[in-house]
Amino acid sequence: MKKIGKKAILILAAVIIAAVYYYVTIPAINIHSSGFWVFIAIAAVVLLVLYAAPRVRTPDDLKTDKGIKVGIFVILGIGVVYLIGSVLSSPIVNANKYQQLITVENRKFTEDIKEVDYRRIPLLDRDSATLLGNRKMGSMVDMVSQFEVSSLYTQINYQDTPVRVTPLVYANLIKWFTNQSNGIPAYIKIDMATQDTELVKLEQPIRYSQSEHFNRNINRHLRFHYPTYIFDELSFEIDDEGTPYWVCPVKKFNIGLFGGVTIGRVVLCNAVTGETADYAVEDCPNWVDHVFAADLLTQLYDYHGTLQNGFINSVLGQKGCLMTTDGYNYLALEDDVWVYTGITSVSGDESNVGFVLMNQRTMECRYYEIAGAQEYSAMASAEGQVQNLGYQSTFPLLLNISGEPTYFMALKDAAGLVKKYAMVNIKKYQNVAIGDTVAECEKSYNSLLRESGIRTTENIQTKSISGKITKIAQGVVDGNSHYYLMLEGNDGIFDVSVVDYIDIIRYTEGDKVTLEYQEGEPANVVLGIK
Repeated sequence: MKKIGKKAILILAAVIIAAVYYYVTIPAINIHSSGFWVFIAIAAVVLLVLYAAPRVRTPDDLKTDKGIKVGIFVILGIGVVYLIGSVLSSPIVNANKYQQLITVENRKFTEDIKEVDYRRIPLLDRDSATLLGNRKMGSMVDMVSQFEVSSLYTQINYQDTPVRVTPLVYANLIKWFTNQSNGIPAYIKIDMATQDTELVKLEQPIRYSQSEHFNRNINRHLRFHYPTYIFDELSFEIDDEGTPYWVCPVKKFNIGLFGGVTIGRVVLCNAVTGETADYAVEDCPNWVDHVFAADLLTQLYDYHGTLQNGFINSVLGQKGCLMTTDGYNYLALEDDVWVYTGITSVSGDESNVGFVLMNQRTMECRYYEIAGAQEYSAMASAEGQVQNLGYQSTFPLLLNISGEPTYFMALKDAAGLVKKYAMVNIKKYQNVAIGDTVAECEKSYNSLLRESGIRTTENIQTKSISGKITKIAQGVVDGNSHYYLMLEGNDGIFDVSVVDYIDIIRYTEGDKVTLEYQEGEPANVVLGIK
């Protein structure tokens, strides 16, 4: 009876230890999860220790006890299976399968990337968004002592506008203890085009988040609902009505035990109620933007580009090997968020052979063959134009300016505030235009294209308008005089540079004029006067 009692105590102790470990680490119960194998190995070690402790008195006991031998054999077996599974899942023996994980479609730049729309250009990067979010939070005196801003700042396409959203989090454990019954009252939304920052207060608070503890922690909440799912990086998003959700991609292992990771399913968790819905990737609602993380997409393209001629070639000869450049940015296109990054050879030169756009919802990958400067070369070129001011460039966006693939970037001061904007021609990155506004920067860039012979007035998309001048005003931009006109029957404002079109000084209100112009914000840029 005593032996039975001791065994029961040992079993109970092992179960308690395993349960506590599982509750804290919450590994997926799935053979594809590394955490699950670690959990099994630790559980086996704990059982062996509990079994051996009352039996081992001398070193010889380790050799003679059959139970101990079986336990050691099981632990070693777990390690061997894990090691073999890792090797057989690696690109070393599956180069061709890894290379085919993502399908790359060759496309034409001017067909997919339309002329720039300023309302859809994310002018800010993540660091600038963080600065604005913290500043907004600092102004909320009723919340700032209890909550902080999460570092997530997910970029999404919300109602056809690029925005970043991030929830508030409890300031510390004490603040969680005093506020958790009421939940998190708001999230922050930043318009990446206008820089407008809004703290969105909710009628019902967020009760499931990464800053919660115990069962309301979003990771633990998901694990207890989906014990076998292996979740990738979670993102915070809002639907078209502004309801906060956690978008939870589920990993799919396509090669062996641990290799060829893509996304197979998506779980959406309402951050307010905790209700969940499970979708196949192809059935995911269109408002969802972050199914495939940017790092996962760039990794998949690197497999595609470097393993075309096998694993050995990717390490030694590297013939025909291509890879993504360091860094990426986001582009709003076709009501989705696309990851943009350049493509270069692995030889380490400072030029790109093209670039890719990768859809974060569908994994669609488009390749555009455009040779030119790498992003960091373009950034250095832009910084060189304002080196006296010490501004630093953000990672570029790729835009279509007058049919030319163009790097667009913001220039920030030491405090992280956006001061100017730059446009750099991809093919000739010495051609750099700087402006205080995007419209001004584009105007300077178009002038630069004409002066350098890359583009002429005739092949820049222009419009024509005729009418009487109803209002005319003069202004000065960067030391140059400009006239701003409004015409009868048209609400647009037309910007005429006196330097380029000196005859504008002959015109007054009531005169009839014909203008050749290019659309822009806040004013249309005049390219000719008749």
